[in-house]
Amino acid sequence: FSLGQRKGGRKGLGPLRGVVVVRADKYAVTGATGLVGRQLVKHLMSRGDEVNVLTRDKDKAKSQLGSFNALSFYSKTDWGSGIEGTKAVINLAGEPISTRWSEGIKKEIRDSRVNTTQYLADLIRSSKTKPEVFVSGSAIGFYGTSEDKTFTEESASGNDFLADVCKSWESAAYSSSSSSSSGGGDGDDGPRVVCLRTGLVLSKEGGILEKMVPLFQFFVGSPLGSGNQYMSWIHRDDLVALVVECIENSAYAGPVNGTAPQPVTMNAFSDTLALVLRRPMFLPPVPDLPIQILLGEGAILVLEGQKVIPKKAMDLGFKFKYEGIKKALEHA
Repeated sequence: FSLGQRKGGRKGLGPLRGVVVVRADKYAVTGATGLVGRQLVKHLMSRGDEVNVLTRDKDKAKSQLGSFNALSFYSKTDWGSGIEGTKAVINLAGEPISTRWSEGIKKEIRDSRVNTTQYLADLIRSSKTKPEVFVSGSAIGFYGTSEDKTFTEESASGNDFLADVCKSWESAAYSSSSSSSSGGGDGDDGPRVVCLRTGLVLSKEGGILEKMVPLFQFFVGSPLGSGNQYMSWIHRDDLVALVVECIENSAYAGPVNGTAPQPVTMNAFSDTLALVLRRPMFLPPVPDLPIQILLGEGAILVLEGQKVIPKKAMDLGFKFKYEGIKKALEHA
């Protein structure tokens, strides 16, 4: 489209000079129908960009995202075509992990992340016109859990199931670029790679708030476990903005923590949610045992936590719209 176009209804004007032509960028996105993906696609389209939706089910994706000229849909066998010539590939695919972890579910959790990312990396390496950037999702589960440690991008990985998944997940992403195992990439070597280690995403449309808000609204909400475990969170709008920043700012490479600067304990989170909803808490914290019975090994997600700081984003001057939990919950 053009900026400064001549308005109709005025006569006697010669050819318009100095027209600025803005070319739309094109992006390829997996996980486009998810909680973060939907908002990212909406944001990119609002800027006038084009989005190639890489999906396993074109009909389902079209029904959820709608039909727009700026949207193109590619089935998995055609993802290579959807990647070709794009500015960036954003990989947000992955099966939900907030469920009981049977061996079958654990395989789905791993395969939906690692295998999908490896498939994308192979397609990127074989593409004729490679993307400049590959932003691939990861998670703060990379660090394992702790009640007293603080984790940054420089911290070592943990040794539990989710940490192992995250390590394999990120390794698959880095394989898209032959120049480095930590995100560098230029020229024919492949794209610059960013692994976005995301925390708990706050949005009323899904994630942890979708599960917690109804309980608090009916006065049966309370902290889970000891309440002392840390919750490293990020508002969905900030995460979308950080994805875009990772694409546009070449200083971002390798691991980037997708969390807000002020993580809080489960107790503080629950107190603030009750305050924002104007629903006082009457019930005591839910003890560990019933959660462990309900979720099995997956209980680690709610009973243990990690205090994660987005050091790289803060050092590079990223401006969080929602740094504190109260404002984030008020606008989630």
